[in-house]
Amino acid sequence: MSNTIARQGASAGTPRPDRQTQGQAPVPAPVRVEGLSKSFGKVRAVDGVSFEARAGEVFGVLGPNGAGKTTTLRLLATTIRPDQGTAIVHGHDIRREPVAARRALGVLTANIGLYPRLTARENVAYFARLYGLSAAATAARIDTLFTLLDMNEYANRRTDTFSTGMKQKVAIARAVVHDPPVLIFDEPTNGLDVLGARTVVEFIRACRAEGKCVLFSTHQMIDAAKLCDRVVIIHEGRVRAMGTVPDLLAQTGAADLEDAFLSLVSNT
Repeated sequence: MSNTIARQGASAGTPRPDRQTQGQAPVPAPVRVEGLSKSFGKVRAVDGVSFEARAGEVFGVLGPNGAGKTTTLRLLATTIRPDQGTAIVHGHDIRREPVAARRALGVLTANIGLYPRLTARENVAYFARLYGLSAAATAARIDTLFTLLDMNEYANRRTDTFSTGMKQKVAIARAVVHDPPVLIFDEPTNGLDVLGARTVVEFIRACRAEGKCVLFSTHQMIDAAKLCDRVVIIHEGRVRAMGTVPDLLAQTGAADLEDAFLSLVSNT
């Protein structure tokens, strides 16, 4: 495991709100969600969701299955269009400038979708070329990512022989190969063993330390409590609570984030 990433993660334990120097306006949050709504037939999957996620923070998007969190992330990723409201991603409106917004994003979804006949390196390099990276930039970026994610051992093996955890790491490298300022990670530790999950957690901390805005969706409350500077809890398509983990513990009187989460979604 890289010593660099461990040092970066250790220095990233506190949120970094948007900085403002004297006489200057505050830097806008890289992600501003403004009244997003989306229905599928008669089902209101997302109902007026609003929040901001800042540069240099891990922002948790939490909720039970069917709560609307994945639909919210799909709206941000511009894979579906909102019925109402919008979001600004790195200065680009997802309704008016979806292509520009997409370029600023790195997205990891539950659907890994690798090309099985390609090696790990070839899978990531293919997407780097789609993003317009030069051959030299692609090689350098892959070397960096594969080291950080402990992937060098199987970099040149075809992915059809990989375990779920190995495939997940390739998918993460593919999502961030173009070094985007905003990252959306939906269940990034899914399918990983303890060592693999820790590597990914430290990688996310390193991304935060670099000043990236990381939206992190998970069902693992332990991961959320360790990683997230702030969280939003979505239930039945609406925001039920938002703040730091200590804020939510104080609000609910709970001893840990899991108990606070259960209290908030069961009392609505």
